[in-house]
Amino acid sequence: MMNQYIDIHPEVEKALKENRPVVALESTIISHGMPYPQNVEMAVNVENLIKEEGAVPATIAILGGRIKVGLTHYEIEHLAKAKDVYKVGKRDFAYVISQKRNGATTVSGTALVAEMAGIKIFATGGIGGVHRGAENTFDISRDLEEVSQVNVAVICAGAKSILDLGLTLEYLETKGVEVIGYQTQELPAFYTRESGFQVNYQLNTPQEIAQLLHAKWSLGLTGGIIVANPIPKPYSMDSTQINLAIEQAVEEAKLKGIKGNEVTPYLLS
Repeated sequence: MMNQYIDIHPEVEKALKENRPVVALESTIISHGMPYPQNVEMAVNVENLIKEEGAVPATIAILGGRIKVGLTHYEIEHLAKAKDVYKVGKRDFAYVISQKRNGATTVSGTALVAEMAGIKIFATGGIGGVHRGAENTFDISRDLEEVSQVNVAVICAGAKSILDLGLTLEYLETKGVEVIGYQTQELPAFYTRESGFQVNYQLNTPQEIAQLLHAKWSLGLTGGIIVANPIPKPYSMDSTQINLAIEQAVEEAKLKGIKGNEVTPYLLS
């Protein structure tokens, strides 16, 4: 779908027309997740990994009010250095575009644009979910709602370990989103391979995942799926150690009165 506010990079557009594989990438990790110049190195490395596997990367962001599907190296540099970058989910698009601002798309924002551009696969780090204490705060990431509504498969290292993973899985079940474990029965939790929670189904090859996607969307069942691909063993941290650190950070955040979209960056830091 071509839209008056969307610019699709020629390489991405060509790949989509020729029905070749395209992988969407988010941009908040560039603007809000890492310092310069590591953020540029990371963004370029991820794009190169995708190219090496024979697919076309499409990093998504908003620059000067234009939605960009696929960034040039100059645009990645610009986003990495800019100070006035909004974090953009569904509620923020209209403001950022109409005001001609810069925006980095979150998981939910990237999934939304991927759907608009006809991209079916989106790779990211960890998705958002239901926050600890959400029964009192109603703090639930838009990521879950968006994934349930767009026909895009989100490949990730599970949900961020700072979340309530049990409630996150319950919410996804309510929305009819399959959580597939890639070569694992257990939901990975971002920094660690273990969470103590089971995925819905384990699939062991990309072909099996492709067949599941084909079956789902051919039936006219709308919505995405989560493919949980655990962090490689050499990089996985000890889940007990992480959970203790998270519980301590959650208590500190409460004492300091940190709320809303300030919670995640505080806990991650």
